[in-house]
Amino acid sequence: MKMAFLLKKVWGFVIIRSGLGTSSSSSTSRSTSVGSTTRDILCNSGSLGALDQLPTDVIMQILHLLGPRETARLAVVCRYFRVLVSDNKLWMNFLQNGKDSWDCIAFSETHLHAGPPSEIYYDHPVQLSFMSVYAKRTLVPGAVIIDGGSGYCKYGWSKFDSPSGRCATFLEFGNIESPMYARLRHFFSTIYNRMQVKPSSQPVILAIPICHCDDTESARASRRQYREAIFSVLFDMNVPAICAIDQAVLALYASKKISGIVVNVGFNITSVVPVYRGKVMHEIGVEIVGIGALKLTGFLKELMQRRSMTYESLYTVRTIKEKLCYVALDYEAEMRKDTTSSCEVSGEGWFTLSQERFQVGELLFQPQLGGVRAMALHQAVGLCIDHCYNSDIVGDVSWYKTVILAGGTGCLPGLPERLEKELSKLLPESMSEGIKVSPPPYGTDSAWFGAKIVSNVSTFTEAWCVTKKRFQKKYKMGASSIVSSW
Repeated sequence: MKMAFLLKKVWGFVIIRSGLGTSSSSSTSRSTSVGSTTRDILCNSGSLGALDQLPTDVIMQILHLLGPRETARLAVVCRYFRVLVSDNKLWMNFLQNGKDSWDCIAFSETHLHAGPPSEIYYDHPVQLSFMSVYAKRTLVPGAVIIDGGSGYCKYGWSKFDSPSGRCATFLEFGNIESPMYARLRHFFSTIYNRMQVKPSSQPVILAIPICHCDDTESARASRRQYREAIFSVLFDMNVPAICAIDQAVLALYASKKISGIVVNVGFNITSVVPVYRGKVMHEIGVEIVGIGALKLTGFLKELMQRRSMTYESLYTVRTIKEKLCYVALDYEAEMRKDTTSSCEVSGEGWFTLSQERFQVGELLFQPQLGGVRAMALHQAVGLCIDHCYNSDIVGDVSWYKTVILAGGTGCLPGLPERLEKELSKLLPESMSEGIKVSPPPYGTDSAWFGAKIVSNVSTFTEAWCVTKKRFQKKYKMGASSIVSSW
């Protein structure tokens, strides 16, 4: 009842002051929990009459109960309220009570506020008004997120908690041979039809798989041509704006990081991608390993056949792999253990595996076990770390010691710990000390969630999206800056 009385009194005071348009010149010292700068200004912000009896932290509690919309209206009442309602702590609280997690908001508004990375790297403090951030985030339009993937496509509405649909990727991303336009058009049209939305209704965020990895003029031209084709197709479908970001970068954003090495275990290959401040560092080198999820599934199929186990399809084998397989920290020690376990596959009954459970994941570290001629995963990551260590990048010398796994196979239990162990054995201490390998933060959907974080940043429309007009203007001038930094 007392709080209701206070709310009524404060709001009556607001109405009176709004009508009179006056303010007093007296000042009163009040106890407060707001920031020191705000507190200093409040001391000279005038009198609230009878409300001067209330400590500022009590008034702040009342503002919390009023909510963001009514609180924002107080800014026009007098200088005191204008200062009080602009306090960052108040609006941080409102943001924390919203749908998005606070760590995602803090990360995106601090590191992604300015848009995609530039070619110039420098540190600059970001001074944010969370009152402004709150207002802008409420106006950010939703976006369609399409994560093509190398095996499975995830798509959905950015305001949803997870992708609304999944399907096998029926477009071979990265192939720029004709008819590229027709194949891209078919792919995007199918996605929009399945989502039952018009392309013209929302911006789209597209996760671009790593392709043409070399730092050669030919590879750069191929990447540019590929992205130009994507933009042309989507704009011809009347998409209002496009935001296209590398999958590896989005997986890093999902981990609340802007720099590190992303190890994406894809459908056919595994890519080891160095990312510095949101930019794929092709000049340092993207390492490619000829082992992916398909090879691991095929290896499990072979092991099951050796035991005369029957199954209906490769999908069954993949399901068993996802339910039972893991990576051993010590392969030889694991061979001496009883690791028998079983799982049920719908419609096919129960399957029991023993050593096969960890032999499948061991293929990543000992490809010869499956007759595969490829570089081991830890060797490829170690080579990438060595290149990063010897690069000309200044500033944070440990940026490459953050290693993020991505892709469905990256979710194998035990993979982060084993990779850390192998890297510590492979690399000198100066490189290996402090290396932290983390699993995919959102499992197979990490790139999709990274795109979701970008789509909700307060500057999304102006800082991250490219409109058709801007796209055409740039290319009429013969410029390629829109896509050259991807």
